Amino acid sequence: MSAIIEKPEEVHIENVGSYDEQRYASSVSTVFPNRWSRFRYAIREPAAEFLGTMIFVIFGTGVNCQVFLSINPNVEAVPRGDFLSLNFGWAAGVALGVWIAGSISGGHLNPAITFTLAVFRGFPWKKVPYYIFAQLLGAFCGAGVVYANNVHAIDIVEGGPGIRTISGSGDLLATYAASFLTPVSCFFSEFLGSAILIIAVLCITDKRNGLPSQGLVPLALFIVILGIGASLGMNTSYSLNPARDLGPRFFTAAAGYGTAVFTYRNQYWLWCIVLGPVTGMLCGAFVYDTLIFEGGESIINKPNTQAIDRYLRNPGQREKLPMGIEGARMNIGNT
Repeated sequence: MSAIIEKPEEVHIENVGSYDEQRYASSVSTVFPNRWSRFRYAIREPAAEFLGTMIFVIFGTGVNCQVFLSINPNVEAVPRGDFLSLNFGWAAGVALGVWIAGSISGGHLNPAITFTLAVFRGFPWKKVPYYIFAQLLGAFCGAGVVYANNVHAIDIVEGGPGIRTISGSGDLLATYAASFLTPVSCFFSEFLGSAILIIAVLCITDKRNGLPSQGLVPLALFIVILGIGASLGMNTSYSLNPARDLGPRFFTAAAGYGTAVFTYRNQYWLWCIVLGPVTGMLCGAFVYDTLIFEGGESIINKPNTQAIDRYLRNPGQREKLPMGIEGARMNIGNT
């Protein structure tokens, strides 16, 4: 299992408009009706990650701006939302992003998830770099869209169009820890939330553990993100996702917030926002696979030499063996 949503079997024949066109396409065995469809097919996975991540960040950073900018009486007479609104906005963003990208790319939307699935679920390593690039670019563009949509309110809150500060509006796009937290507490908060998130993702996609129907996976993730935000979101704004933070962080640096977005708390973006989710998800996946998961694609379930020898001597015991042995049998047969 290398995706949040399993991708259906790919069909190369494209639908065309009229019955005559369909008949003609069939008669000449047209794989792609035009050049753009061929190009689109080649980029569809990173494009899906880009679009899904962009929508996710638009919803999330959009609700951040709406809730906090509206607190200023010069922007709105009545505040437009509260902390629960933030959690619902981010949860809805994740759900919609996974819905958009899920059947095409698996709907990772998160470099830490992509990396963890490569380690524990056999996701192809060759795809990891361009998935991560697409996620970062999507988050960057999402932050740009939200900034453009709220730039006049930001000007009011900051005190003018030429003024940009992290505490004024920069923390509405990228994430920054609460001032009372120590570095260890910052890291642990991201580590903990990320570990819980990947355990939930692996559980939701585990065929042997109450797998929901494919259309319900985004809803399940909505509940997960809502729960994490409502219970663990205060300390570091629960980034749990290097792309969700780094994309907007790069954008704010380009939009006039300066290098302070990177030097904050001794490169907080690296040791907390990148390493926290990555290590948290690796540990969470290790715990889930050690205690629960039985699939042969996990490195935890790779059979040792003794298990393989026992299987080869007693092939009739196949149904009583865990999936790891069956996977090893298939690999042996292919060599």
